[in-house]
Amino acid sequence: MGHRSVILTLAAVSLAVVAGACGGKERGGAVGGASAAGKLEVSTAGWKTDFSKHTVPLSEFQSGGPGRDAIPPIDGPKTVSSEQAEPFLDDREPVLVARQRGAVRAYPIQILIWHEIVNDELGGRAIAVTYCPLCNSSVVFDRRVGARALTFGTTGNLRMSDLVMWDRQTESWRQQLSGEAVAGELSGKRLEVLPSQTLSWADFRRSYPHGDVLSRDTGFERDYGANPYEGYDERDSKPFLFNGKTDDRLPPKEYVAAVFVDENKPLVVPFSRLVRESAVNAASEGTPLVVLYKRGVVSPLDAAAISRSKDVGTSAAFDRRVGRRTLELQARDGGYVDRQTGSKWDITGRAVAGPLEGKRLRPLRHDQQFWFALAALLPGAEILG
Repeated sequence: MGHRSVILTLAAVSLAVVAGACGGKERGGAVGGASAAGKLEVSTAGWKTDFSKHTVPLSEFQSGGPGRDAIPPIDGPKTVSSEQAEPFLDDREPVLVARQRGAVRAYPIQILIWHEIVNDELGGRAIAVTYCPLCNSSVVFDRRVGARALTFGTTGNLRMSDLVMWDRQTESWRQQLSGEAVAGELSGKRLEVLPSQTLSWADFRRSYPHGDVLSRDTGFERDYGANPYEGYDERDSKPFLFNGKTDDRLPPKEYVAAVFVDENKPLVVPFSRLVRESAVNAASEGTPLVVLYKRGVVSPLDAAAISRSKDVGTSAAFDRRVGRRTLELQARDGGYVDRQTGSKWDITGRAVAGPLEGKRLRPLRHDQQFWFALAALLPGAEILG
């Protein structure tokens, strides 16, 4: 699918989502809004946001098409067992996996692509599970700020093509990729990012047989399993509604793994390198780490049906210290083996055989997304190699 076709498809998606939203609010009022908004170029009608407080230029916000919560978040999500989810998930489909206090849950991207935010609780912790299709970025947050648990929705606006969320308690606007409130009462406050990992459905079942799964029973009628952004992940194509300057060190839609030992200067490993070298040992801010890669996970943004999309693989990042040992991992026999003990590891950072069997590597804050978005929002990103 060519670039023009993709843009037309995305425009049609915007109209379809607005028309089909349950409880979504139409955007109204003149562009510009209150004088406190300054150069804000999206509608402020109906918003109680204090736009006099902001950490980024207000002119950087753009309308994505649908209005506030016309892409509806999921509140009070239902779950099903792995056995119950089996009929609607293909082995290679991507699921975002969150673990908290012994509880493990899979969030199928085929559902997140239509809702972008899930306000949930896992292991007794209030979390927000987020996915921005335009940046292909999946991030899980602790949704508490101080003693208050916030609930999030979609503003209908973008910044650098990335989802801008809002919280119902203060109506502050927040950047999805970083978790930072960028306009409103909570400006400057960041949500804590929680470890998460994108796995194939088959690997989730294998690694977490007792984990549960976000149900398709969301209260909304959507074509789950279909990709409304068909052909969007063409590596060299221009991002949709992106008004920033692209960093030409990599193609705009190169898949990258970003490791955040320093939250303002992530270490980036392009998938084009990981395809050749499936275990990359490195260090950041004195922390020895390894970035792992595995094939067998399809893109959610390629074919019209996600299950028929191309294989792009997935990544994970871990601290490679176990006790007093610093391990060096290498890809071997469909998994990973450390040179120090010969133990075999899997993509979840668990030793499955050898002297260290049963041990787990500590997960590092890591996400994977398109290069253009990460580079625009975190220009200090360092590309490994």
